[in-house]
Amino acid sequence: MTDLDAKANLHLYLREAREALLGKLDGLSEYDVRRPLVPTGTNLLGLVKHVSTVAAGYFGEVFDRPFRDSLPAVGQNAEPNADMWATADESRDDIIGRWHRAWAHADATIEALPVDAPGVVRWWGGAPVTLHRILTHMLAELNRHAGHADIVRELIDGGVGWRHAGDNIDAVGDWAAHRERLESAAREFS
Repeated sequence: MTDLDAKANLHLYLREAREALLGKLDGLSEYDVRRPLVPTGTNLLGLVKHVSTVAAGYFGEVFDRPFRDSLPAVGQNAEPNADMWATADESRDDIIGRWHRAWAHADATIEALPVDAPGVVRWWGGAPVTLHRILTHMLAELNRHAGHADIVRELIDGGVGWRHAGDNIDAVGDWAAHRERLESAAREFS
């Protein structure tokens, strides 16, 4: 595999992962995309907001290609974890629009630079990196949060699947009975 192939493959998987994460919002109400369903407050729209903010930084500032949109959840005046939830002033369309712009910016950076292009991550203490490392880092970051979104979506309405409900999950039929079977097996070891 050549370096060009590695870059193209990482970019392909990055695009697929971001489609999977954004797809978790499909068909849900404004309330449901904002609902915190775990003690840390993780919610679907917040995950989308967070990942777009992170992408804007890694594919922007790191390679001296600043993202032109303002990122209200970043900076000295931002409250902790401001990038992990949607404020009452931020609409779903605002956040998804920023997501599309951040990823268009990321795609332009990826397409413009060679895989060994150097960059500097200020928030890693000025660590020197390459585009390859940032692609790998962002693929891991995106898939981690897509996994969070899988769980949150399942808690909201039982929806499971990679991009769309049931697209990569074998039909079990009776999920409650399946879960009880697993719980029973776990109890044997308590």
